[in-house]
Amino acid sequence: MLKKAIKNIFVFFLAFSSVYPQGNSSLKPAEAILKKTETDYKTVINKVTGFPVKIDPLENQINYTNLAIIGAVTLASGVAIHIYQKNTWWADQSSTFKIVNDWEYALWIDKIGHFYGTHLLGHAFSSAFEGSGIRNDKAVIYSAAAAFAFEMYVEIEDGFGKNWGFSPGDAGADLLGALYFLGQYYYPFLKNFQPRVSYYPSEDLLNPPKPGDRDRLHIANNVTDDYSGQKYWLAVRVKNLLPESIARYWPSFLMLSVGTGLKNWNGFGKGQRELYIAFDLDAEELPLHGEFWQFVKNTLNYIHFPMPGIRITPDAAFLAFVF
Repeated sequence: MLKKAIKNIFVFFLAFSSVYPQGNSSLKPAEAILKKTETDYKTVINKVTGFPVKIDPLENQINYTNLAIIGAVTLASGVAIHIYQKNTWWADQSSTFKIVNDWEYALWIDKIGHFYGTHLLGHAFSSAFEGSGIRNDKAVIYSAAAAFAFEMYVEIEDGFGKNWGFSPGDAGADLLGALYFLGQYYYPFLKNFQPRVSYYPSEDLLNPPKPGDRDRLHIANNVTDDYSGQKYWLAVRVKNLLPESIARYWPSFLMLSVGTGLKNWNGFGKGQRELYIAFDLDAEELPLHGEFWQFVKNTLNYIHFPMPGIRITPDAAFLAFVF
């Protein structure tokens, strides 16, 4: 469920932001990865064994202290999250593993959330790995695998829950999120399409159901379950897609986003899907430079900024700010 996917993302960001990023894989096109030959390696004598060894001069110097911090933080976060969810969502686990197809549970908003959450978690891992000196092309693979593995751990635990189950839809969305993160590195064109999120508390969260209100019994009582307040977006770098004769007139900071949301959700798969088109901002264009600020700008690009837009469905309307 989305409640587990998003709830834990920020734990990793708080920890990984303390590891100074060496760069960001989203800025390194696949063409920049050089093909190695024998002449690319330098032979040196190993001081311990006395034997000659080949060293790749393109390899970064790995900071094992940072790498150890990442491992410790990941382990500690995983244990803390496990204990928390063991006492809440997994409190009544059974020994039987079951599969639950919940495609219509939140009209696919939860599935998009899993895609987004895994992609965001991949970004956090990647920044940490790169900050430890692991080369970008390796870091992006490790981080995509780590993000997917973490989400699958949660899904498998769900499979033993009394009131939950392993969701193939959630797992599939997790996999797509990891693959898209990987694809953006190896196919730079995909960087023109960036997943984003926006959130504003819904009336359901601000006015939670009363104990006897059976029609609203499954309405969210926390932010991560508040699907009616969440919107997911795909922000497009329009300037990069326009013909050159037109692109010169389009501001480089201005993006166009397509978003989807949900309203009047009853917690049982009933509600109304919303579709939006809105302007957006590209944080990459902020005049901030350096590795740390690049990390900040890349992270900001996971958020949809309040901008004018149009709601297409269910009721077409122009909105001064869509968030």
